Amino acid sequence: MPKKQTVKMLRVTLVKSPIGYPKPQKDTLRALGLSRINQTVEVPDTPPMRGMLAKVIHLIRIEE
Repeated sequence: MPKKQTVKMLRVTLVKSPIGYPKPQKDTLRALGLSRINQTVEVPDTPPMRGMLAKVIHLIRIEE
């Protein structure tokens, strides 16, 4: 049987308000599950997720 691979997780915290930023950036934060400042969520470390994080890197803090 193949070994089950564990997916590495990233801890993402919203540190700056999205007010005044374009709607696609607000939508990206909402899709990540972030709605309030200082709210933290854990997301899988996958290429699509990294792309989403790159779009809003100026509003969030990422921890490995």
